[in-house]
Amino acid sequence: MAEEKVALKMMIDGELRDVSFEELALSNNLAQESLVRLLIEKKLIKPEELLEMMEKVRKERYRKPDEV
Repeated sequence: MAEEKVALKMMIDGELRDVSFEELALSNNLAQESLVRLLIEKKLIKPEELLEMMEKVRKERYRKPDEV
């Protein structure tokens, strides 16, 4: 098995700990999903609005080179 690459080092309870890219991605995903669920539960956004915004951002960020 390949050695995990270290994304960053964190001090936790006085101990230096390596955090891998995988752990960082999973943590980010957990935080993002929790935030979205909370916004929907509190009726600050509708699921449809989220999907529309995701599509808008996808189109803005992930264009083909000839679509500039």
